[in-house]
Amino acid sequence: MFLFLMLGLLVCSEPPGSSAVTSRFVLKGEDVTLDVQKPDIQETTIFAWRFKREDNVVRLVNDEVFISTNYRGRVEFSSEDYSFLLKSLTEADSGVYSALLFGEQEEQLTKYQVTVQERVSPVHLTVKPVSSSSDSCNVTETCSSQDSSISSTVTCDGGNCFLEGGERSEVTASAASIKVYLLNESVICNHSNQVSWREDRKETDALCWLHAGPQSLSGVSVYLVKLVVFSVGLIIMVSVVIGINLLVRLRKKE
Repeated sequence: MFLFLMLGLLVCSEPPGSSAVTSRFVLKGEDVTLDVQKPDIQETTIFAWRFKREDNVVRLVNDEVFISTNYRGRVEFSSEDYSFLLKSLTEADSGVYSALLFGEQEEQLTKYQVTVQERVSPVHLTVKPVSSSSDSCNVTETCSSQDSSISSTVTCDGGNCFLEGGERSEVTASAASIKVYLLNESVICNHSNQVSWREDRKETDALCWLHAGPQSLSGVSVYLVKLVVFSVGLIIMVSVVIGINLLVRLRKKE
């Protein structure tokens, strides 16, 4: 039993060498280049790039390059520095890529964790009035993407606006991030992952005027009515005065 346990540990263990993993995030459909510090190759040594634990994408044997059938047309290998270019990535290409040496034992030279992501969907920032007065207002900001949304309340008082509870963020179903926050007198709705981002924004100084509640709107309406009535009355009074002067002049000429 002890012998079988030791053999199992040897099979499952990682090959000796560098254990550090470098993360690379790639936009779906784009290419990625993976580099390695060029090793000294002996006549009996084989160099390879491996995907996950079972698929050797590229092998270099006695200066001859062999590319796996599944990757032909998508891979370019450099015999000068042993880097390789993988083209037109899809989600299926996400995983661990290792540069290995096969000699008396298997040696790992470097390792990459490649994650392929799609471009995030657009976002839309909507505003709904909650309450308002002559010097302040509260509005609800909703930041929405294709598969998620997040809401928060913005209060503006005396020209200053603040987001209740501060910046809010959530992780979406597609592992992206959606958040709403205040920056430089703007409310910003942001949707992003490691390879792309989208945003929508609205100026805070326009929130109370463009999205004011009933009280503010009625106050503005009364003011406008008074202004119109006063202007019309003034025009009528000036017209009457001018008309009387014209009549007086006409009578004097007769």
